[in-house]
Amino acid sequence: MIFLSLCNGKDILNIEKAIPIPLEKLFDFPNHPFQVNDDKEMENMVETVKTGGIIMPLVVRQRDDGNYEIISGHRRKRASQLANLKEVPCIIRDLSDDEATIIMVDSNMQRTKILPSEKAFAYKMKLEAEKHQGQRTDLTSCQVGTKLRADEKLAENSEDSARQIQRYIRLTELIPELLKLVDEERIAFSPAVDLSYLTEDEQYVILNIYDYDEKTPNVSQARHLKMLSQEGKLTADKIEEIMGEQKPNQVEKFKLNKERIQKILPKNIQTEKQAEDFIVKCIEEHNEREEKKRSYER
Repeated sequence: MIFLSLCNGKDILNIEKAIPIPLEKLFDFPNHPFQVNDDKEMENMVETVKTGGIIMPLVVRQRDDGNYEIISGHRRKRASQLANLKEVPCIIRDLSDDEATIIMVDSNMQRTKILPSEKAFAYKMKLEAEKHQGQRTDLTSCQVGTKLRADEKLAENSEDSARQIQRYIRLTELIPELLKLVDEERIAFSPAVDLSYLTEDEQYVILNIYDYDEKTPNVSQARHLKMLSQEGKLTADKIEEIMGEQKPNQVEKFKLNKERIQKILPKNIQTEKQAEDFIVKCIEEHNEREEKKRSYER
């Protein structure tokens, strides 16, 4: 198979030939920040692969041991495994570590849904790669100059501003457990950015409070915590005091058995917000059916 190569999203006159490579010779990109989940989307991809094969070849580079490292196509590889394929078409490129990192990030940023943690580590990896290539990556000041900072350059081809990219990268300073709560939409993005400035021990106090009563800080509380932490005045007792403050319009939460609900939810329901929307819709449909039933009985 012969395919037209892409460069920065534009076609270039460079014809590349795809060759079949056994799946066992394909390895994930080191520290690949994008998740590959066996969810509903993957099920659909597997069915497509079973009927039509892999239409878009994977992009790989050869390793010193003779195997290959995937630059683009981690989900296609997983779908091929689940479809019981033995090999997949691949385009082999000779790339440096930094070039491979940039292409890996750019190709995965085309996904329809990207988690905050995925964006955070992807942006960080790409900026580090561009730093190695000699570009400025000053993320702390906005000095005037003719040469764009790396985050500004990255923002030119992104839906996020340079400032927002900086904020995403801050999330990489969160402990994994808190970052997971951000992905699950249990901690909002803005408070999470402020929490990233807390020490690891302070963050674990936040996590313990959440594990106990599912309390999460709002924007003002998170900013207060950040300020005290930077001043060296934040203690576990102070964290509990701030987290225990009554929030505006705060009411007692209606709690559900999470494990029981997850067992019966459709597989494509991934976040707490999606689960809530699905449950609300089911209740609304139930109420409509009951109302129709009562109207027939009148």
